[in-house]
Amino acid sequence: MKRKTQNILLLAFCLGLNLTFAFYNFDITAAQTAKPTTGTQKVFSPTPPTKVSPSPSPSEEDEVIEIKTELVNLNVRVVDRNNRSISNLAKNDFKVYENNVLQPIEFFSKGEVPTNYSMVIDNSGSLRFQLEKVIDASKIIVATNRPDDETSIIRFVSRDKISIEQDFTPDKTELNDALENLYIEGGQTAIIDAVYLAAQRVTDYEKTRDPNDRKRRALILISDGEDRDSYYKEQQLYDLLRETDVQIYAIGFVSELSKEGGFISKSPQGKAKAFLERLAAETGGKVYFPNSVDELGGIAQDIAKELRTQYLIGYLPPNDVRDGSFRSIKVVVDDGPKKEKRIAITRSGITRSGDNGLKPTLQKKN
Repeated sequence: MKRKTQNILLLAFCLGLNLTFAFYNFDITAAQTAKPTTGTQKVFSPTPPTKVSPSPSPSEEDEVIEIKTELVNLNVRVVDRNNRSISNLAKNDFKVYENNVLQPIEFFSKGEVPTNYSMVIDNSGSLRFQLEKVIDASKIIVATNRPDDETSIIRFVSRDKISIEQDFTPDKTELNDALENLYIEGGQTAIIDAVYLAAQRVTDYEKTRDPNDRKRRALILISDGEDRDSYYKEQQLYDLLRETDVQIYAIGFVSELSKEGGFISKSPQGKAKAFLERLAAETGGKVYFPNSVDELGGIAQDIAKELRTQYLIGYLPPNDVRDGSFRSIKVVVDDGPKKEKRIAITRSGITRSGDNGLKPTLQKKN
């Protein structure tokens, strides 16, 4: 009987101990899950740790090499055998070759593209009798500008008299005012320097703009074509033009130059004509040799039309190595439906090289 009483007491003690632990665990759990009773209390639920996988170490096979290259833009005129413009062609009608290797065309446009162009006007004594008509013809070209076109006026005589009379602007009134203020001045004509600086200026100006805002770049050169004292050599000018995307339209008043040449040398007139023709051919532009100033109005209209009836074609060169080498460019257009010949006119090639350095400078009018 005594043993039975001891067992009952032991069982009651164990039961009481278990109830005590149960109530203790309930209080802890309730404290962990209880909602805050005031606005200042915050309860943070523990977040399980995120398992982070170690990043694989880079290997030579995984290494990414980024190659940057610059789109080569070509302004292309297409004419028939009679030099009439053809403006209804599609992208598939064109093939572009660099160093005789076919290139895929990345960009193509046949609509009107805004143009940034400079009028580079000879103000030396050789244009004394033509200047008034030259100003009138220049105004005709300016009058054809579209709202997004921008034009600058550059006056030149000698290497130390090359000035921006009006920097790039769409304002036709400012451009006409600058043209009205041109005047003849004595000096040794520096045509090569003037074209060099003008081409450099229009290219630099374009670089300051949005790269996606595609604009044609052109120069309209008005001179007798006879260079007498330029700092830059003709080949240096061609090297620069091959690095840029500037078309040159030239109006050459060569009739007053002497036709008499030496035994093995060309006459001054022959040299001037050949120089202006090379400028136009190198850049895919066009040259005009008016017999009289009365032809200037029609020439001005033709230049304005030529600037806007072209195709803009862009391709990525196979590499962008700037080693100074010349790379020839050729654009081929398919013949017409009745085998009509179509002739593509564009610049002859490109050269990727560093800066040549600059000695003559463009002066800005105060």
